[in-house]
Amino acid sequence: MTTTRTADAATGPVPPPACATALPPSVGAFHYTRFAPRLPTLGADGMEPGRHPVVIAGGGPVGMALALGLANHGVRCVVLEADDTVCVGSRAACISRRSLEIVERLGALPAFMGKGLPWSVGRSFYKTAEVFRFEMPQAAQQKLPPMINLEQYYIEQYLLDEIERRNAATPGLVDIRWGTELTALAQDNDGVTLDVRNAEGAYRLRGQWLAACDGGQSFVRKSLGLALEGTGYEGRYVIIDIELHSDHPTERRAWFDPPWNPGSTVLMHRQPDDIWRIDYQLRAGQSTEDALQPAAVAEFVQRHLDAIGEGHLPWKTVWTSVYRAGAMTLDNYRHGRVVFAGNAAHAMPIFGVRGLNSGFDDADNLAWKLAFVAQGLSGPALLDSYSQERIAAFHINAESAMRSTEFMSPPSRGFDLLREAALSLSEAHRGIAQLINPRQTQAVRYDDSALSSEGDALPAGPLPGEVMLEQALEQGHLTDWIAPVFTLLVLRPDVASPPVADIERAQRGALPFAVRSIGSLGSDGTDAQASPAVFATLGASDGAVYLLRPDGHVAARWHRLPAGALPAALARAAVATSQDIPA
Repeated sequence: MTTTRTADAATGPVPPPACATALPPSVGAFHYTRFAPRLPTLGADGMEPGRHPVVIAGGGPVGMALALGLANHGVRCVVLEADDTVCVGSRAACISRRSLEIVERLGALPAFMGKGLPWSVGRSFYKTAEVFRFEMPQAAQQKLPPMINLEQYYIEQYLLDEIERRNAATPGLVDIRWGTELTALAQDNDGVTLDVRNAEGAYRLRGQWLAACDGGQSFVRKSLGLALEGTGYEGRYVIIDIELHSDHPTERRAWFDPPWNPGSTVLMHRQPDDIWRIDYQLRAGQSTEDALQPAAVAEFVQRHLDAIGEGHLPWKTVWTSVYRAGAMTLDNYRHGRVVFAGNAAHAMPIFGVRGLNSGFDDADNLAWKLAFVAQGLSGPALLDSYSQERIAAFHINAESAMRSTEFMSPPSRGFDLLREAALSLSEAHRGIAQLINPRQTQAVRYDDSALSSEGDALPAGPLPGEVMLEQALEQGHLTDWIAPVFTLLVLRPDVASPPVADIERAQRGALPFAVRSIGSLGSDGTDAQASPAVFATLGASDGAVYLLRPDGHVAARWHRLPAGALPAALARAAVATSQDIPA
């Protein structure tokens, strides 16, 4: 059994100390690999020659997603990862539909879907009575499930597999340096200078930009004297992964004040390889250290399984940790030549699964912007838009997460009384039961984005700043036609054909740009065809044109695209230099 040390709301679970010899034990079908550290070619002064476009501190899911996002734009990077294996323990285990859309752009979706367990239903119990059931929407136009469960070690391994495929095609595109610890950093107007060390020695390297994806214990954040600010909660949760051969379906279950653990909340999720995730709230006065003792873990798990009718099944513990809920953030995600993402930038409560899913959104937003700036296509102000948009998203996510947290872990006796009242009435009053809704994560609209342009009011469809809505086409889906580039989406080009000169002008520019046309059923000369219902959903029954950013968010939309509007909207969305939008 593997354990982690206690952490606080601002840091999350602390990884176990690195082991110099033994590999972490296999979990189900997953077997760990240890990656050897190495030294690059160095000058006599111990400095690696040259300067990397981007250095990423942290090779977890967010760091690897960012590396793959940069690779989509041909930008090389170095990833510094202090550990020499992928992570131990399930950790972030629920991946949202929005994150799966991002993973698809990164090239790793088949592996995620091949192993992950899709689910859409959650059930909540008060004592032993079921008081609430939610079902996340699975509309026919969607090609991806609302959520899958997949342990973080698989998440990291599948992203790493995709990195290795990219490197096979373009050697050195993503240079992961395992077992390499960042020990010091300095920055100037031209970039960052980093001191690192591994088992082979110490050296120094330079980068134009440093992306801090080094998690809740972020060395970069501490080195710059920064701290997360926000709300921390007293509620502590023990996290236990067990191997259990149960036939119970994949769904999220929550028990409030169960008789076998009164005054507490217990959560349970199925994961691949017969691994089950159990989270349970420690009551006031319970010792964290005592709760993590193997005997205490075994006693609780057996008591829980007995209560839900599965105590007769064999099981074993494979990982434990402890978590304290908090909603905290930096007040700026860009500090000079350093940008922050994932848990290095913010902490989210586990309720509503906004932790890693927010991190994937960070990486998706940051990758194209950092690539454009590193390539000289855009000014550094584009990275300020990353900070502005993702901090706004944090506050939207945090508001929902904090409501769920205050229900799951009442911060005061007053909240506790309100929860008891809601739970006791919810079985008979379904309206009150809505208070138990965990408010699962969903794509956020960048409502006040500086990158959005004024356009036209449409009768329906996503607004500027929102993600383009998935739609089922005559063959395939709309997202099949949206690459990680600026995309001009022309809906019903027979009536909404944009100015040819403006399209040619955009295609001559340096910004990555594509045009995709969706026509009516049976139409010719378009990339795909769709039913009238699709055009109605997108406000395009008589035609419309959308400009989509590389992360799939709408930059602008028009009923009829006026001459000159496309180059202006592109320049605004990319904070582009003048040569990127030729005359």
